[in-house]
Amino acid sequence: MPMLLVVETSTRGQMSVSRALTERFVSNWQNAYPLGQVVTRDLAKETLPHVTLPWLSAYFTPPHAHTEKMQDQLRLSDALVAELLGADELVIATPVYNYNIPASLKAWVDHIVRKGLTLGFDGRGLVTGKKATIIASGGIHGENSPIAHLNYAPQYLRSILNIIGITEVDLIHGEGAKAVDLGDATMADFVEAFVPKLDRSTAA
Repeated sequence: MPMLLVVETSTRGQMSVSRALTERFVSNWQNAYPLGQVVTRDLAKETLPHVTLPWLSAYFTPPHAHTEKMQDQLRLSDALVAELLGADELVIATPVYNYNIPASLKAWVDHIVRKGLTLGFDGRGLVTGKKATIIASGGIHGENSPIAHLNYAPQYLRSILNIIGITEVDLIHGEGAKAVDLGDATMADFVEAFVPKLDRSTAA
């Protein structure tokens, strides 16, 4: 039974463009895999702690030497890694804040990039045989855009996924999402414009 891990980040609820796009993606995926399981990690509802000195001390200590306190420090990270490794497919949905990902998503990245678990000690990615889709909403970064060079968020996420071994990565970039906030487009119409890309990305 295939498993899809959905990582949500937007705090905007029903007003979120990235969530609306992801809802269509998940619906498509469920149609393609009716027996599949969808697991959602909503970072807007569950705040992940950022990396601290005690966490790093546990991280850099060999597992056989972990104290009980060190095990406690890494317990959530271990669970997040297991969740990722157990998935057949991953979708990361994110708004773009100041040209980059939200702090909540960066915290998730820091927890799942783990030497010996998702990243080999030789730098080789260990999370192989999986597909990922990045669904981002934000400004317009096309070839002729004056801010094309500032399109950091999807580039960063793609790089991180590649580093841990996920090389099959689709990008659905909801550019111009402000049109929905300004009332120049309805949410339904905005999502409809990306349906062909969403359909292709979830094709079985």
